[in-house]
Amino acid sequence: MSDEVVVERHGAVQVITINRPEAKNALNGAVAAGVAAAVDELDESDDLRVGVLTGKGGTFSAGMDLKAWLRGDSPLIQGRGVCGITITPPRKPLIGAVEGWALAGGFELLLACDLVVAARTARFGVPEVTRSLVAAGGAALLLPRRVPFAVALELLLTGEPFGAERAAEAGLVNRLTGEGGALRGALDLARTIAANGPLAVAATKRIARSSADWTLDEGWARQTEITDPVFASQDAKEGARAFAEKRAPVWKGR
Repeated sequence: MSDEVVVERHGAVQVITINRPEAKNALNGAVAAGVAAAVDELDESDDLRVGVLTGKGGTFSAGMDLKAWLRGDSPLIQGRGVCGITITPPRKPLIGAVEGWALAGGFELLLACDLVVAARTARFGVPEVTRSLVAAGGAALLLPRRVPFAVALELLLTGEPFGAERAAEAGLVNRLTGEGGALRGALDLARTIAANGPLAVAATKRIARSSADWTLDEGWARQTEITDPVFASQDAKEGARAFAEKRAPVWKGR
């Protein structure tokens, strides 16, 4: 793992920290490689259930490192998008923990996250049009799926930043915290999710993320393909037994 990304384990929760505070956690190739490797580890590990993505030093990410980009150093990973997650997000849940600014490519990283916890002082922005660029790393495509269409267009077409309170009102942010509390809040949310059956959590995320592309009839058939193995799993039986025996379940992931 590169020095630009720090990865820690908190029980079943993996914390991925972009570690370029001197550059406002701007995204370069090293950050992209580090984040991509971390989410691969998240999906491959039997011990990890949920990931949290954050930034060091009071800023989530100011977006792509333009100086690095001019040198040919890009945070895009072929076939996987920005930092390897905007096109191919991890199979397991990923939570964004935001302090300070989440701008441009940094904002697009949040759209690859399933849930967002932000400090009330956090600020979000998609300023690409102010430089005659297009937010092609995911914002133009995915933001209208996350917030009301008119709100998405306002953010995309004006390039003006907006605060955490408005982001929460629009449905982009799940939980608000005091300044400096976003990571702690994200860890609390992650632990709640990690206590649930891992097969059921992954299947539920897959259905929820995929269903927008399905017709209703197609959706029922595809959902069954995903859920049948979960209902037939050892964990499903363990969940029922634990409920009957009034004890905490012990998940095996199979």
